[in-house]
Amino acid sequence: MGRFTNPRDIYFGAGALENLKSLKGKKAVICIGGGSIKRGGFLQRAEDYLHEAGFETKLIEGIEADPSVTTVMNGAQVMLDFEPDWIIAIGGGSPIDAAKAMWIKYEYPECTFEDMCKVFGIPELRKKAHFCAVTSTSGTGTEVTAFSIITDYDKGIKYPIADFEITPDVAIVDPDLVATLPQKLIAHTGMDALTHCVEAWVSTARSCYTDAMAIAAAKMIKDSIVASYNGDLEARATMHDAQCMAGIAFSSGLLGIVHSLAHKTGAAFTDYGAHIIHGAANAMYLPKVVAFNASDPVALARYAELAEAFGLQGADDKAKTRALIELLRGLNDQLNIPHGIAQYGADSYPTETGFVPVDVFEAKKAEIAVNAIGDACTGSNPRQPSPEEMTAVLEACFYDTEIDF
Repeated sequence: MGRFTNPRDIYFGAGALENLKSLKGKKAVICIGGGSIKRGGFLQRAEDYLHEAGFETKLIEGIEADPSVTTVMNGAQVMLDFEPDWIIAIGGGSPIDAAKAMWIKYEYPECTFEDMCKVFGIPELRKKAHFCAVTSTSGTGTEVTAFSIITDYDKGIKYPIADFEITPDVAIVDPDLVATLPQKLIAHTGMDALTHCVEAWVSTARSCYTDAMAIAAAKMIKDSIVASYNGDLEARATMHDAQCMAGIAFSSGLLGIVHSLAHKTGAAFTDYGAHIIHGAANAMYLPKVVAFNASDPVALARYAELAEAFGLQGADDKAKTRALIELLRGLNDQLNIPHGIAQYGADSYPTETGFVPVDVFEAKKAEIAVNAIGDACTGSNPRQPSPEEMTAVLEACFYDTEIDF
């Protein structure tokens, strides 16, 4: 028996933010990250719409990229004091994910972070508040998903919270919010969305419902991502819809070990000044994981079918899958994303976060591989890796070496 769960309402298209006026309630807490939502005037517009609807509002701001357990607990306390009946999260994946976790703690103050991380083990929500997500990036899809990613910085590990209870009640997908995003963010979030499509397409939890969204969104992204990166606003609007569709696909169809590895490497090297941004990690790891999974005949056939949908040629399924891998690598080249962790932060790809030293990676790789196997996304990967196999995939992701299939 399967399940396909989405928000009750998805409002999309230019000006969709105005639908905040349709919400019914008395108090709304608004969760945001940095100042871009303020600078663009979107926070003020959201507050105005909510006030017009009769809401008293309270702001929780400064939610960091890769939100921490501490941020979640502090935000939940604000909610407990204010007692909202709507939670409005505006931003990229980080503020929306953090607000989802705050929502759990608000409804169940006795709930610990460890309780939240029990896969599909969250008690019934909406006893105190409903949830509206307004996405301001084109990649995470979290405005329509049953997932939240929270980082425990003491352990250096990102933990996925997974439960259909945290699927938002309302999603707003307004391209006005992404018109001025920086190029690097367009690249990273766009490849994150494509990864959602590819992983949902081969997931063991996929269905005809998720397939329809995954392949349609993948084609839209393949055709629009580079133009979006280069400033084409029509392509950027297409990407905004496509990433939402990708979120619908993976929320019910689940993901795989690209995300397992991204979750477990993102914060693993912060002691050395290297923070691997989630979308960039997915972009680097996706071609390697496709090659690893292609040893499974069912996954190989699925990849070949996706390659055909992209218009790629090949004499057999292996050749088509190799063409798919080359297309993914070509997109990374056009989006200025490196092919391996060793390049990330190096001179060829300068970042403000440093880079991962080889000796540090070698010392940590076995532990990261074990943690990735334990990630919630691993169970739906089409090929279940051993610790040794996961380590080998991680090495390929670091050194940009090939995986045979």
